[in-house]
Amino acid sequence: MPFSDIYGQERQKAVLKSSMERGRVSHAYLFHGMKGVGKKTTAGIFAKALNCKEEGFDSCDHCTSCVKMDHGNHPDVIIIEPEGFFIKIEAVRGLQGQIKFRPFEGKKRVFIIADAERMNGPAANALLKTLEEPRPSNILILISSRPHELPRTIVSRCQKLRFNPLGRDVISAFLRDRLSMDEETARLIASSSGGSIGRALEMQEESYLTFKNEVIEKISDSGASKDPLKFLSFVDYLGDDRKKVLERLDIVKSWYRDVLVYKETTDVESLVHRDIIEWTKKCSRE
Repeated sequence: MPFSDIYGQERQKAVLKSSMERGRVSHAYLFHGMKGVGKKTTAGIFAKALNCKEEGFDSCDHCTSCVKMDHGNHPDVIIIEPEGFFIKIEAVRGLQGQIKFRPFEGKKRVFIIADAERMNGPAANALLKTLEEPRPSNILILISSRPHELPRTIVSRCQKLRFNPLGRDVISAFLRDRLSMDEETARLIASSSGGSIGRALEMQEESYLTFKNEVIEKISDSGASKDPLKFLSFVDYLGDDRKKVLERLDIVKSWYRDVLVYKETTDVESLVHRDIIEWTKKCSRE
């Protein structure tokens, strides 16, 4: 995959390509932003481009280096991820053992630390020592959706690159291109994904449309009936699983927005949940 295969994040791609063109690649980066917006994908493509054997500042996808990256067995690109909940000091010590060596095959050794905020205290302290003594042939990329949980001393030694929530059109295009999803379903899931391709993929796997319609049917019935007992039954339906509660409330919030928009404008094209327009029209009249 070259940079052009990354959906959205145009400024972030431009920054990384420019750093390669100018020979100003940083020794350490912090890619931060919400989950599912392309941080880890971009880190992998950046590592691939840095080690591509062809001329230019992108990956060619066919040289031996690019092929090894695609197969996940490039000796100069190492990915560290949490084991259990934490990234422990043993993982960072392993990194320190490898970082002493020059690249085996490529131009740069790239170490990608996913969910970097999950380093425990000893691991973070050990990584700080590595950041304080950079080697020109090594690049560290920290990936975090909660950068405020990283020690400031680590953050201050990295070039920070924020990854923004993706637009509805970008996510819809991804779903159509990669999953062959029909346009209406892609638009609906993209509109409900909160700007995250990762979340959109989860929703697609969870039969989101069925789940969404169930939530809206229940809140529609309880709200329209004026019966406090029915409303209390909806509260019970929300449950006590925090993730599910938030998902259900997000759907309710999104649908009520549709109701208000339709009530004021009668504009169907601007609605998120166009597949249940009759429910929306009915509620807007009550």
